[in-house]
Formats: sequence, C-alpha cells, structure tokens
Amino acid sequence: MTKPLWTSDDITLATGGVATAPFEVTGTVSIDTRSLEPGDLFVALKDQRDGHDFVEAAFEAGAAGALVSRRKGEGPQVVTDDVQTALEQLGIAARARCGAHRTAITGSAGKTSVKEMLARIYRALGPAHWSQKSFNNHWGVPLTLARMPEETERAVFEIGMSTPGEIAPRSQMVRPHAGLITCIAGAHLEGLGSLEAVAQEKADIFAGLEAGGTFILPADDNFFEYLADRARELCPTGNLESFGRAEAATARIAGYQTDGSASRIEVEVLGQPVTVMLNAVGEHWAMNVAAALLAATQTGAPLADCAAALSGYAPPPGRGTAERLTLPGGGRITLIDDAYNANPASMRAALSSLKQRADGRRLLALGEMLEIGDRSDAEHADLAAAVVETGAAGVFLAGDKMTHLAEALPPDIQQVWAPKANELFDALENALRDGDVLLIKGSNASGMGRLADRLRQWSAAADMGKMVSDAEGDAGVS
Repeated sequence: MTKPLWTSDDITLATGGVATAPFEVTGTVSIDTRSLEPGDLFVALKDQRDGHDFVEAAFEAGAAGALVSRRKGEGPQVVTDDVQTALEQLGIAARARCGAHRTAITGSAGKTSVKEMLARIYRALGPAHWSQKSFNNHWGVPLTLARMPEETERAVFEIGMSTPGEIAPRSQMVRPHAGLITCIAGAHLEGLGSLEAVAQEKADIFAGLEAGGTFILPADDNFFEYLADRARELCPTGNLESFGRAEAATARIAGYQTDGSASRIEVEVLGQPVTVMLNAVGEHWAMNVAAALLAATQTGAPLADCAAALSGYAPPPGRGTAERLTLPGGGRITLIDDAYNANPASMRAALSSLKQRADGRRLLALGEMLEIGDRSDAEHADLAAAVVETGAAGVFLAGDKMTHLAEALPPDIQQVWAPKANELFDALENALRDGDVLLIKGSNASGMGRLADRLRQWSAAADMGKMVSDAEGDAGVS
C-alpha cells in the first residue's frame, strides 16, 4: 500500500493546528478546487479570493481534508491560526523528513526553462519532485515543498520575486544544496529600481544554501564577480561553479548548430564533452543546457546520463514552442509561441532565435514588457535594432508601451499597432499566408498568449472545415 502524503496527525504536528477528525491525504496538496482530485488536501489560502469560500466545494470534489483558519462545512479539517503560515510550516516539515538533493533556481530570464530541463533529468534518474508551472512566489514555494513525497531523491524549485526581500525567505524554506542564477537582466525593475538591486535580490537565493553547498553562476554575466562575492558572504563554506561561453566556465558551451527546427548543443563539463539535441531553436538554449547539466551533476549523477535524459527536450507551451497551424484558405504557417512572459533580455533572445528558423516570411506580434521601471519607454524603443535584424516583413504591436518601438522602427517596415492584443487578430488574419513564420512574444499580462490561443482556434476550425469538405467529397456530395 502506498504511504499517504500526509495524515491529519502529521499536519497538526507540523502546524500546531487542531484536527476536527482524522484523515489521510492520498493525493497531493491543492489550493484550487478546479484541479482538485479525490484524496487531495485542500488549503484554504486567502489571496485574490478567500479559499474558505470553496471548502465545501473541495469536499464535494473528494478532498480528503482541508487546512483552514475557521471551520467550514462538515468535512475533516485542520484548523490553524493562519493558513499561509501553516502551509509554510507544512512545506518545511516535508523538507525535513525527506533526504532529497534540492536545487533552487532564480534569474531574470530562463529560470522556468532550466527548471523544466532539470525536472526532465531528475525524473530519468529516480523519484523526483519539481515546481509545477511557475509556482515560485510566497505560496508557490511552500506549496511545492508540501507536495514533495518522502521518497523523493532529487527536487528542483523555482524561486521568483517582484519586490525586495522575497527570495531570501523562500531560499531558507527550501534549504537548497545547489543554488543557480540564470542571468541578471532588466526584469522587475519597477519594484527594484536598478540592475544592481536585481543582482542583490537574486543573490539571496544563497541565503538558505546548505553548508558546503554549490553556487552556480553565469560566467559571462556582467554581475558574475558581484554574485560570487555575495554568495560567499551568505554561505562561506559554499563551492563556486559556473556555466557559459567563457573559457574558465565549469560547464562551457563548445558548439551550437541548428537546422531551423532543432538544435545540437555541445557542452564540456570539467573538460568532459557531451552533446544534447533539443527540439528548440536559439543560442540562448545552449546556455540553459549548460546550466541544467552542471546543476544535475551536483546531485552525483553521471554527466553522460544527464545529457542522454535531456536530449529530446522541447519547451513547454508559451516558452518558444513551434507548431504548425492551418490557414482557412489553404496552406500552413509556423507559430512560435513565446508569449508566457517578456523582459528586454528574453525579448532579444526570442528575436535572435527567429533569425535561425527555417526559411519563410517572418512576422512579429509583440506585446509590451511590464514591470521594467523608469527605463520602460527606452527599453521598448531599443528593441528596434533587434526587430530589424530579424528581417521581419511585418510587425504587429500591442499595448501603450509598444508605441515607443513603433516610433523607433524604420518607415519601410510594415507595422500595425493596437491598444490590446486581441485587437491584432483581424490584421493578422488578413496578413498571414502559406509558409509564414510568426513569433508571438510579450509579458503574460499583455494578453499575447490569448492571441496565440485564438490563432490555434482559427486553425482548428480550418482543419475541421477541411475534414468536412473531404468527407463530403468522398461521399459524392455536391
């Protein structure tokens, strides 16, 4: 019989709460009744909405029990003083009972991609645990910890922030054996004010590093020396490792080739060469591969096994995935959906990767970059050169900040601007033709992801229409 993730006795011991009745959690820990499954523990967090309003719905969906600060309904519950604090205590208890090697990742760009790569490697090596989606905030980190089974051998956690002081307490919850920073760039400048402040905050991922743990840093980053010094201050017994193109990097990128749809990446880790094939395009993926391989080997796994497990990786939805869509009038386009998020560094990386795609007329649909502070207007305008270098035949821009890019672009590049992302659909519908390659990119809140979804629905309708037409033709209908 599989051991339950939690029992009510475990939960009361970890949180100091009081159980109204005994129960066992045979599923996972959930904060959303829409995805809750029978056997889950429902945590009634108060965030945008009060989770206590959904406790009874959770029991109707089969929840084994609920973690609450006031009793709701008749199902078994553990009542605590504060649900957020109780969730954090539950996460710390999960960490304490589990002997897993823990890796924590942060950075201005690429952290979710590297986390997903490590999750893929760790799954291939044995019992593994990882952050779902981008669960990296004040509830996402303790929730991920609380979901970690006791038998986990390797775990990876994504840690994010938007304002000062957020990373250190999350690192101290995770207590990583290895901490990794992907890069320092102009993300969250609105909350932090400067790149120096971003670097200082990101370095706090080492605040909770286990004694003798490993700092993993980007060797080519302008803040490398600062990050290394700060890491040593936070954990004097730590070991420094690095990744990148620099000759001295522990994991050095030795080669990158692409055929426009996949990439071959060569990395040397402490002089040992390996090759990884990815279903992704863009030289920034080589940096992600080097970081992931270096972090994975810190768990004691052989480099060759890590590289073999990583080969075949494809980005998750919204992270640069390429897909073929059908046009209603016939023909197909390639959609590059990189609309999960955007900052100046990730925007330039996406634009650069477009140049390496297979032949086809290139089009760009770009949403504004949010939370980048006082330099926002200039940062949007400064994308003009990178846009021109893609050779794009047309540029579709959404959001007030994108007016600065529109003004900076040469007059010979055809462009369309709209206040909101969904208002670009008609223009795109009219512009797209067989063989086009369309990149969609923007901050999550810009709505560019929904524009990508609408194009998929348009394509699906075209596919359905073609199937009906073919069926009628086969049946001799006129």
